[in-house]
Amino acid sequence: METKQYDQVCKWTERREEHIPLRNLKNGQIGYSFSCTYAGETVQVRLENGELDSWERKDCAEVTTH
Repeated sequence: METKQYDQVCKWTERREEHIPLRNLKNGQIGYSFSCTYAGETVQVRLENGELDSWERKDCAEVTTH
């Protein structure tokens, strides 16, 4: 995802406590954001099976319903 979109996802996640659905572009997994690490440009996600993971900004995209 682009830096601007990453910033927006992190803002919604951390300020509004909303969990944004994201797709890992490398493996197709779906996860829900719960935190961001700006220094490493990563998003911490909770996977659909309940496990936690950390994805790099460039390896994920927001899931859209369009």
